[in-house]
Amino acid sequence: MRTISGLWRWRHNPLRRTSDLVEAWLALVALLLIVVAAPVVGSLVGGLAQGALQRSVRDQRAARHLVTATVVRKLDRSALDTDPEATSAGDLRSRVFAGWTAPDGSGHHGAVLADLKSPHRGDHFRIWTDRHGRLVARPLDPATATTHAVLAGFGAAMLAAGAVEGGRRLIVRRMVRRRYARLDQAWDKAGPDWGRTGAGS
Repeated sequence: MRTISGLWRWRHNPLRRTSDLVEAWLALVALLLIVVAAPVVGSLVGGLAQGALQRSVRDQRAARHLVTATVVRKLDRSALDTDPEATSAGDLRSRVFAGWTAPDGSGHHGAVLADLKSPHRGDHFRIWTDRHGRLVARPLDPATATTHAVLAGFGAAMLAAGAVEGGRRLIVRRMVRRRYARLDQAWDKAGPDWGRTGAGS
């Protein structure tokens, strides 16, 4: 990062331009914003994300129930249509047709993924369902929610720092273009007389 590179322009120098001093102040303000404001933004975003995710954890734990299912028969790999991105490799061990009782007392049967290496008829395993016995995903655990909140806060801090640095670079680029435009105007005035005898050059 070149934010600090403009700070040298504060030194006393007869060739220092006003724009050099402005660029130095801009570098200092950008540095302070990156060091102070970006972490504050990250902390606020992380805190908001943590609150929302922990509420989601509580809601999911209240609405989802771990019930015991019983294997009726093993299914071949094509018998269960699942989203490969929604399940991990460990979840794809066994596909079975099973029966279970919902928290509301209703009985259910269906094709499910069982965490059994070699399932046999009558084997028991645990699945997540809603109150009515419909299969649902495992609820989010608090540690994972906290990890997501930390990542959200870190990402927000990085975005804030990037926005500050990008703004600083944009302003400096415009200042440099304006500086070159003034230099071109000055050269256009002095150029035709450059090197002529008696022109004062």
